[in-house]
Amino acid sequence: MNVKKIREDFPLLLANPDLTYLDSAATSQKPACVLRAEREFYECHNANPLRGLYELSENATECYEDARKTVQHFIGAARPEEIIFTRNATESLNLVAYSLGSLLLKPGDEVVVSIMEHHSNLLPWQHAAKRAGAQLKFVECSKDGKITLEDVAAVLTEKTRIMAITQMSNVLGCVNDIKGIAGLCHEKGIVLVADGAQSVPHMPVNVSELDVDFLSFSGHKMLAPMGIGALYGKMEWLEKMPPFLTGGEMIEYVTRTGATYAEVPHKFEAGTVNAGGAYALAEAVRYMKNIGFDAIEAQENRLTRIAYEGMMNIPGIRVLGSSDPDNHHGILSFAVDGVHPHDVAEILNADNICVRAGHHCAQPLLQYLGTASTTRVSLAFYNTEEEIRAFIESLGGLRRKMGYE
Repeated sequence: MNVKKIREDFPLLLANPDLTYLDSAATSQKPACVLRAEREFYECHNANPLRGLYELSENATECYEDARKTVQHFIGAARPEEIIFTRNATESLNLVAYSLGSLLLKPGDEVVVSIMEHHSNLLPWQHAAKRAGAQLKFVECSKDGKITLEDVAAVLTEKTRIMAITQMSNVLGCVNDIKGIAGLCHEKGIVLVADGAQSVPHMPVNVSELDVDFLSFSGHKMLAPMGIGALYGKMEWLEKMPPFLTGGEMIEYVTRTGATYAEVPHKFEAGTVNAGGAYALAEAVRYMKNIGFDAIEAQENRLTRIAYEGMMNIPGIRVLGSSDPDNHHGILSFAVDGVHPHDVAEILNADNICVRAGHHCAQPLLQYLGTASTTRVSLAFYNTEEEIRAFIESLGGLRRKMGYE
C-alpha cells in the first residue's frame, strides 16, 4: 500500500500535513471522490426519489436504489431489499429494538447483550425490555476482552428471544465470533442482532456467511458522510416487523382510520430519504473495495503493533484489553498513571495529535474493567508509521510535563 499516495485522496489530511488524526473509530476522514459524489448528486440528480414520474426524479430513484445494491453486495446480503438506509448504526439499532421488540417480546422474556456494547446497542434494548416487561441480561467478557461460545451458551435460556452483540469493540478492538454465536442462538430460536459499526470499515463482513439476522453500520466511520448508515435484516423478519417511523413514503394507502404500508425496505424509510448520502456511501464502498481489505487490515494491524509496542516501553502506561496487539484491530484504549484522560488528550492535542478521551459510550464496560474513562487511539489505513512514532514520542514526555519524574 502506497500510503503517501492514498493520503493525497483526503483533502483534510492534505491541507493539514502537521495533523496526526488518530480518532477514526469516532469518525473517519473522507476521500475527495466521496465528497465529489455527494456534491454530484445534488448538482446532477437532485429530485425527490420514489415520488416523481418525471425523468429527473426517476434518475434520482435509480441512483438511490443502485446505492442500495452496492451496499448489498458489499456485505453479502441475499437481496437489495434486505438493506434499509438509516442515519447511522444508532438509528438502525433503535429500529430493530423497537420493531422486533414489539413483535417478539412479552413479559418474562429475556434479551441478552454483552457487557462491551456501545450505548447504541444497549439503551435501545433497555427500553425495549422495559416496554415489554422483559429482562435484560449480560454476557460478561474476560479482562482481555474475550467472550467465548461457552460464555454465551451459559446465559441463553428458553426465555431468551433476542441477543445483541458487537462484532468489534469500540474500546478494546477485540472481535467476537459472530458466526459461532449465531449458530448458538439459532439452535434455540433466538434472533441475533450484530453491531458492525467498528467491524465493517476495517474487515470483510459477509452477513450471509455469518448468518446474522440483523447487522447495522454507519457510513461516517467508513469514509462516507455523516447522516447515512444502513441496516441489514433477513427478509423473513423485515416482512413481519411493524414500521419504526410513520409518515410519508412508507405507505401504500391511507384512510382516515388506518393505512397499508409499503413493501420492504420502503416500509422502514419514512419521509424524504438521504439520497445524496446513500450515493456517497456507495462511492465510499467502491473506494474501499479498490484498496482491498487485505491491504487495509495489513496496514492497520502493522501500525497497531508499532503503537502497542511503543506504549509498552513507556513507564506508567496501561493498555486495556489483550496483551496481544493483533487482538486490538486498530483500537488502543489506555490509561496514564496519575493523569486524567482529558489532560492526556489536551497535551497530545498541543502536538497536533487527535485522540479521544472519555468513556467512549461504553460506561458499563469501563466500570467492569475498573475505570471511569480512558484515552483511545484508533487507526485507519491512511495513517503512517511516522504519525505513530510522533504519537509515541509525545506520549513518552507526557508524565514529565505533568510534573512526574
